[in-house]
Amino acid sequence: MKKLHYLSLASVVATLFLCGCASQTTYVPQGSSRMVANVGRVNIQDFEQAADTMVQSLIDNLINEGKLRSGTPDEPALLAISRIVNRTGEAGLDTDLLVKKIRVALNRTGKVQTSTTIGINGPEDPLAADQQKAQEFFEDQKHTRLPDYTLSGKIVEVAVKAGNTRQSSFVFQLSLSSASGIAVWEDEKTITKQGSRSSVGF
Repeated sequence: MKKLHYLSLASVVATLFLCGCASQTTYVPQGSSRMVANVGRVNIQDFEQAADTMVQSLIDNLINEGKLRSGTPDEPALLAISRIVNRTGEAGLDTDLLVKKIRVALNRTGKVQTSTTIGINGPEDPLAADQQKAQEFFEDQKHTRLPDYTLSGKIVEVAVKAGNTRQSSFVFQLSLSSASGIAVWEDEKTITKQGSRSSVGF
């Protein structure tokens, strides 16, 4: 009985010790220099930098210049997302972290709408696609609006090492093509990170 009491007391002490040593989690403002950055990975701040740069380029060169045309009168131009190719060492890289930010910003201009039923990997919103098909079936007329533009691109990694220093450059490349297959806008943003270990930050 005494042995069990000592074991129980030891368990409590160990638990309190572990709780006391546990790291405290804090929120970090977006854009803060305290955000963790990995040399060999694309981080959230990299997606944000690339998206911000390319959205501004699209707005400055196409939207503000009145060059973004809609095939449907009195409607914003319709954009569909094509393939964003991952050419980095991250097999599970989610390119939506880049594309979604661009889509949100463009939609807010009021000059662009994004299709959720047409995409290279199938509809983003299967229910909307089904509703569209049902409407076409029952009304016996086509409601599918073809996109005026498609967005495609690549994320390419170029990694080098010199002594203990590792460097990774991530090149974000995007192209906007018209319905006739002509690139009406292209841009790229390169983000380069260095570190002596696989992970730097804080």
